[in-house]
Parts: sequence; structure tokens; C-alpha cells
Amino acid sequence: FQNTSGYGMFTGGLGFQYGAERLGALTVPAAAGNSLRQVKFITDFGTTAIHAIPSYATRLAEVLFECGIDPRKDTKLKTLIIGAEPHTEEQRKRIEKLLGVKAYNSFGMSEMSGPGVAFECTYQNGLHLWEDCFLMEIIDPETLEPVPDGEIGELVLTTLDRDAMPLLRYRTRDLTRIIPGECPCGRTHRRIDRLKGRSDDMFIVKGVNIFPMQIEKILLQFKELGTNYLITIETIGNNDELMIDVELGELFTDDYSQLQQLTKEITHRLKDEILLTPKVKLVDRGSLPQSDGKAVRVKDLRKK
Repeated sequence: FQNTSGYGMFTGGLGFQYGAERLGALTVPAAAGNSLRQVKFITDFGTTAIHAIPSYATRLAEVLFECGIDPRKDTKLKTLIIGAEPHTEEQRKRIEKLLGVKAYNSFGMSEMSGPGVAFECTYQNGLHLWEDCFLMEIIDPETLEPVPDGEIGELVLTTLDRDAMPLLRYRTRDLTRIIPGECPCGRTHRRIDRLKGRSDDMFIVKGVNIFPMQIEKILLQFKELGTNYLITIETIGNNDELMIDVELGELFTDDYSQLQQLTKEITHRLKDEILLTPKVKLVDRGSLPQSDGKAVRVKDLRKK
């Protein structure tokens, strides 16, 4: 088990480390960043499972290929635990294809003992929340009233088994829903859906409420595009403008007319999703900033 979330620095890293050790697994506390070191550990130790944030999992796949290593053939990777930042199902599927793994979603936060709040089972159809440790509520973030199962709202948690720092009705700001019904795996703990974003991630442009994941969901539907993108909001004249830079994938051919058509199609699909027309710019692969930590997806440069 290779823990790339950080060791000794982040609660999440420590939680995974101690849990894996208790199961008897050989653990590699690789810490965050330094992708070439991560690649060396993967190949030298024959790593089969990794814990990483989604954006870094994509970056790690790119570095493996740059080193001449096909992770699907040249490594023993089988399992990836991802979390710590919102991601779409499209991104999960792309990561699975790039690394040749099954990627299981997880949810946690430092205030709640790290990534030990909810996990997907092998069916990958929702995250089972450990209800023996946490009391879960889903509320309307405006009215603070509970919403019915199946409706999206803000996740609120209360710890049930903590002595040192109990938390009562802690507002996570994460938006999700309780998935009705039973899971085929047989577990009875209720499931939450993948996070739709955070209530404080939402930005407003020209009166329209937009979440970054709405944009990511559309971008990752185009096989010609890579996974790195940047949303910029800027005041030009007296108007707020939404600009989206997205990297092209390695399979895209340098064809100007095709580039124009692709830009037009992406803009049209985004307009249908977010109800306003962004300025889309397709850029060369590797030209946007890369991060070994959580990816910066939004820059709001508007005049305050």
C-alpha cells in the first residue's frame, strides 16, 4: 500500500497508514509530491494499492508514461483510493483507464479523523457512511431544515465515539444526498452519493450559480481533451466574463479547422449545462500549471 497523501503531516495519511499496518499490509509512507520518487516506489516495491487525490492520480499516470512505464502492463497496481477533492464519474473512469486500476471513492476530513467517514464498496454505487461512528444529516444549506432522502443538500455530521474532541452537528459544506434503498453488497450502513461540490465552491456569474464540477463533467466527455483545466472569472469593462482554459489530449492532431470545431462544440455543450456562454481556449498539453497537491481549478479575478 502506497500512501501519497502525506505522512506525519496530514491526519488522512496517518489514518490510512495505521489502518493498513493493522491489516498486516506492507506500507510505504511516500508523502505527497515528488512524482519521480512515487514512480520509483511503485516499481521497486511492486505497489498494488495507492491512496491519492484525483488530480494527482492523473498527474502520476502522466509521469509514469513519461518515464516509459505503462502502469497497466509494467506495474502491479490494482486499487486506487481517491478522495479529498470533488471529482466527477467521468474523471474516475478516465483515471481507471489510465492506471489500469479500480478507483474507489472515499470521503473524510481532518475534523472527522481523516478519510474514515465513508467509503465505496466493490459495487461503486455510493459511499457507505460509518454510522456506528457518525450521525448523518442532510440539510438545506439556506433554511437548515432536513431534506428527504434522495435530495441534494449539505452534509452535517455528529461524532459518536470521540472523547477528546467531539463535534455536534458539524456543517461540512459538502453537497451530497442519501441514496435510497439497499446496496447489493449487503451492508446496512446508509450510502451517500459522490460529492456534488461544496456550498462555498459555488460562484455566480451574471446571476447564474455555477459549480466547477458542472464544467468538469462536460470537459471530460471529450476524448480529445486532457484532464487539466483552469476556470478564470474576470471583470472586463463592466461585465463579468467566464473563461475556461483546457489542455488538449495527446491524441489530438494539430488541425486548425478541427480545433475550431472542437472549441465550438465544447462551448455549446457548456452553455447547455451552465446556462451562459463561456470563452473556451484549448491549449497545448502541459501548458497549464501542474500541482502535486489539490489542483487549483478556479481563479476569481473580479474587482471586489
